[in-house]
Amino acid sequence: MAERRCAVVAVLGAPNAGKSTLVNTLVGAKVAAVTQKVQTTRTTVRGIVVHGDTQLVLIDTPGVFAPKRRLDRAMVAAAWSALEGADAVLHVVDAAAHASGKRAGADARSVDDSAAIAAKLKENEIASILVLNKVDAVPRPALLSLTAKLVEEGLYTDVFMVSAKTGDGVGDVAKTLVERAPEGPWLFPEDQIMDAPARVLAAEITREQAMLRLHDEIPYDLMVETESWEEKKDGSARIEQTVYVARESQRKIAIGAGGQTVKIIGEQARKEMEAAFDRRIHLFLHVKVREGWSEERALYQRLGLDYEA
Repeated sequence: MAERRCAVVAVLGAPNAGKSTLVNTLVGAKVAAVTQKVQTTRTTVRGIVVHGDTQLVLIDTPGVFAPKRRLDRAMVAAAWSALEGADAVLHVVDAAAHASGKRAGADARSVDDSAAIAAKLKENEIASILVLNKVDAVPRPALLSLTAKLVEEGLYTDVFMVSAKTGDGVGDVAKTLVERAPEGPWLFPEDQIMDAPARVLAAEITREQAMLRLHDEIPYDLMVETESWEEKKDGSARIEQTVYVARESQRKIAIGAGGQTVKIIGEQARKEMEAAFDRRIHLFLHVKVREGWSEERALYQRLGLDYEA
C-alpha cells in the first residue's frame, strides 16, 4: 500500500487576483466566495482535495493589500500568518491587470500589491509557485514579457499560466503540488472538502450575493451572520441570517423597493447554498443597522482574525 501524503498549500495574492476561483476549481466545489469585488475573502478558508493517496489542504487567504482600517490590517495579517507551516505557497497574479497598457484604479492597485507580495516573499526567502491567472485575456507576447519581469522580482520555483475560471492549466498546478507533497497522515476525512463550519460558508455565500447585487452602493460596509441553523426532518435546513450595514440609508438600499433587493439576494444565495450543501435550504434574511461593526472585538474572534493586528 502506497504511503499517504499530505500538503498544506497557502494561496496568496492581491485582492481579486482569482485566489478563491482557483481554490474552488482545484477542489471542484464552492468553498470560497467569488465576486468581482476585491476583499471578498475575509477569513482563511481551507479547501480540501484528494488525488489518489495525496490530500491537498488549500488555504484561501484574504487578499494582500495596503491596509487602511483595523479590519484591513487583520485580514492582511491573517493572509501572511497562513504561510506558517505551509508546505507550498502559490502566489496568484492577475495577468490581465499587469498586462494592461493603461492601468488605473483596481488594476493599478493589483499590480502594486502583487509587486509588494513578491518583494516580501523574496525578502523572507520564501520560495513560492507563481500562478499567472486570467491568461486567456492576455496576448502571448505580453504574457511572456510579463512572466520574465515577475520571475526577476520574486523567488519562484515554478511558473504556471492558468485560467482559474475555465480550468485551463489548473490540472498542471494540482499535479505539481501532488508530486511534491511530503509523506504524512491526512489532516481531514476523505469525504470532507472544507473545514470552515457550514454556518460560516452560508454567511459568505449570502455576503457574496449581496456584494454582487449592491455593486457600488454599499462597497464593503456589510457583514452577514448566520443566526440560526435548524435541521428539518425531511433533510432540509432552515437558515436565518442577518445582513448588517453601517447606516440606515444603506439598510434601505439593501432592502430595496418593496423588499425586492433583499428578496433577490436571498433567492440567489439559497440556490448557491443548495448546490454547496447538496440539500434543500429554507433561507430567511433580515437587514439591520449595526454602526461600527468593523471595530467589534467579538467579530474578529468569530472570523478568526487578530483584533490587535
